[in-house]
Amino acid sequence: MGQEIEPPAPGPAEASPPAGPVTAADGPGPASAAGADPEADGEPERPPAVPLLEPRDGLPPLVASAGALREAVRALGAGEGPVAVDAERASGFRYGHRAFLVQLRRRGAGTVLIDPVACPDLSDLDAALSGTEAVLHAASQDLPCLADLGYRPRALFDTELAGRLLGYPRVGLGPLVENVLGLALEKGYAAADWSTRPLPEDWLRYAALDVEVLVELRDALAEELVAQGKDEWARQEFTAVLNAGPPAPRAEPWRRTSGIHRVRTRRGLAIVRELWLERDRIAQRRDLSPGRVLPDSAIVEAARAAPATPAALAGTPGFKGRGAKRHAQEWFAAIRRAYTEADQALPRPSAQVSEGPPPAHRWHERDPEAARRLAAVRAVIAALSDEHSVPAENLLQPDSVRRLAWQPPDSVTTEAVAADLSGYGARPWQVQLTSAPIAGALLRLAEKGDD
Repeated sequence: MGQEIEPPAPGPAEASPPAGPVTAADGPGPASAAGADPEADGEPERPPAVPLLEPRDGLPPLVASAGALREAVRALGAGEGPVAVDAERASGFRYGHRAFLVQLRRRGAGTVLIDPVACPDLSDLDAALSGTEAVLHAASQDLPCLADLGYRPRALFDTELAGRLLGYPRVGLGPLVENVLGLALEKGYAAADWSTRPLPEDWLRYAALDVEVLVELRDALAEELVAQGKDEWARQEFTAVLNAGPPAPRAEPWRRTSGIHRVRTRRGLAIVRELWLERDRIAQRRDLSPGRVLPDSAIVEAARAAPATPAALAGTPGFKGRGAKRHAQEWFAAIRRAYTEADQALPRPSAQVSEGPPPAHRWHERDPEAARRLAAVRAVIAALSDEHSVPAENLLQPDSVRRLAWQPPDSVTTEAVAADLSGYGARPWQVQLTSAPIAGALLRLAEKGDD
């Protein structure tokens, strides 16, 4: 990224939140956050978290016009230091993952709440903040919807990722803010329908508070990363998040229908597929979450019952409500398409995997030696995870572990293992930390097999 992660500079920062935050140095740190008893170590018990109920500058007006957006961009561009960023979506209510509110806060500019429905082009904001580090929590969730609006940060600090690398057992924004800063955030509206207009004042207050202390949290976590010698790890992880492209579309997304394992026939799977595809078309057209058009449970029940008439379909569980009845003709037409498909074209019970190893639970029967390698590599990662207080999945992606165990290098050396891990997308810090122990474990396993 080219941007140093440094502890907060000395001197005054933004006005302190109510009662003053507990700093990382004074607070519990990851070990105490894991549930250690302070009194057992002779330390005083922590005071209860201070509720953060109101934005320190008051609730800002919602930016919902071109003129207001220009003024907000000017203020943010003239601000100082990193900018805290968050976005609210309407998952479970609307189709896709669009942002329906964007929150930003920067020293000197205060908090800005932007309505992206009224202001869908944030390219001017992108230009004004092009050299500014963005602080997000779980950035991979928000970066795609921000990019759709034209805002693409060039430098990033992800507070969730930082919390993982530091060993905090709970890395949601609320728990981190409480453990590190001693403040309690209100989280009552996380699952609200943010496409609602007008947005209620309580929701806007909640949204403003989500970025209220995000920069302070960033500063405290950055200081801990430096103290633990993990600042370079974090820098590489943040860069990887920024550079990650959109995930490749699934070849057969309908196979993720909840409860599909209950469908035992290939014709039934064809019904699942056709109903899933029809539901997706309707949901996109109506801008609704697919589950609100027709639940997965209804698709599975129809696939199991295989109704032969519209009346039989109407009597199937999940198709009796007004919402399902609205599209009764489309549902039955989808089922008819599955009925008329040639036997040889019907979907198979499991998806055809084009590359990569099979599911790990089948390794013992398909390749017992590979299963032993997988157990050995997983044991290495678990030990390193404990040693460095980093979750195993952040130490090395599970897919990389499986691929390496399924097809190890022809000649197992530290260099060969490192090359394979790099090819699977592991970051340099991960490769450096894991390649030698993994190579050693694989060599010991091979030697044991030769005895």
